[in-house]
Amino acid sequence: MNNSISRRRFLAGSAIATAAFYIGRSSSFGQGKSANDKLNLGVIGTHNRAGSNIKGVQGQNIVAICDIDDNFLSATGKTFPEAKRYSDFRKLLEQKNLDGVVISTTDHTHAFATAAALKLGLHVYCEKPLTHDIHETRVITKLAAANKKLATQMGTQIHATNNYRRVVELIQSGAIGSVSEVHIWLEKSRVGGKPAAASPVPKSLHWDLWMGPAPERPYNSDYHARNWRAYWNFGSGTLGDMGCHYLDLPFWALNLQVPTAIEAKGPPIDAEITPPWIVAHYDFAARGKSPAVKLTWRDGCEAGIGGTKPDFVTSGKVPDWRNGVLFIGDKGMLVADYGKYKLLPDNKFVGFTPPAESIPNSIGHYEEWFEGCKHGTPTSCNFGYGALLTETVQLGNVAFRTGKKIEWDAAAMKAKNAPEAANFLQRDYRKGWTL
Repeated sequence: MNNSISRRRFLAGSAIATAAFYIGRSSSFGQGKSANDKLNLGVIGTHNRAGSNIKGVQGQNIVAICDIDDNFLSATGKTFPEAKRYSDFRKLLEQKNLDGVVISTTDHTHAFATAAALKLGLHVYCEKPLTHDIHETRVITKLAAANKKLATQMGTQIHATNNYRRVVELIQSGAIGSVSEVHIWLEKSRVGGKPAAASPVPKSLHWDLWMGPAPERPYNSDYHARNWRAYWNFGSGTLGDMGCHYLDLPFWALNLQVPTAIEAKGPPIDAEITPPWIVAHYDFAARGKSPAVKLTWRDGCEAGIGGTKPDFVTSGKVPDWRNGVLFIGDKGMLVADYGKYKLLPDNKFVGFTPPAESIPNSIGHYEEWFEGCKHGTPTSCNFGYGALLTETVQLGNVAFRTGKKIEWDAAAMKAKNAPEAANFLQRDYRKGWTL
């Protein structure tokens, strides 16, 4: 990708945590392996989002499965009867015949499973966001960079689709001129409420393992298994849930790096519950001849939630899609979602001929990772790229929780004007858990 050099410079210049680590066993896959050879994979997490990832990798050898819920584990075990079963992913990672792991756990354990796997020399596919906070992002970035033979891929599956490629080609060809403004909006919202009084832990659930490194909380059915994203302890709200998917398109098309300033607003801040809607403003520096970019994120735009769509949409200048990414250039506009795009205004692009396709179509998001594991070929959403998206997403949450516009010093990993932001850059871990 044409932004690999600048990303390497960012990673080289970042003050990444220097905690000691080791690289243990390395995968048996490497040069000379046939594309027909199958990987021995461990799957960490088997339900909800994990089910889609399992379908994506089930053509390989699933030799180990892990879930903190015995019912989920048993159900998946029927599909893979030869796979060894675990409740604790740390035990799964000790299995000697693994080539790689697929991590589909809750956000608050992503970094722990990923770091442990990378230290053991295993290829890793991890769901988005890559980590739960900025410190974890830097640690994972350093571990991945230390062993370039390991294939990494973050679960931004939409990156592999043809629609995103055509939009990137249009933007980078100058179809709408120089882009200095981007607007993203989503109807989706993660709504949490004050947890009810503690209730008995289901017999099938290993609650202590589910909490992992997070501060201890009594069991509540709203945490497990579906709505944990609505609580800061375990998730990152709608921005954490969907941000990497939708920020991916402007990052790719405009070669964006970590923002220099971030400001966010929404409902009153709650120490436990993520907001049902949020508006986050990001400032990105100029890149070479490309101008500085102002990007605005809006979620919870569904009627009655409280979020609002951009004025361009409400005024009728842009189609009123449920979700969208709007690029504003000095020669026109382009709006896109997962499966379509439109150049605006209509009368300006009558008879417009798109540029010749220059970005090869993906062989598939999971297939990219398989080939990376087997032959060392690049993946398009490796952890270097995934870290940029994740850090940007989590900075929006940091700005919201801080309650002020923060000036971000990426190299020092601190908000220059808001020391209180440090409370949200790195969390304390529960006893017995270290990254």
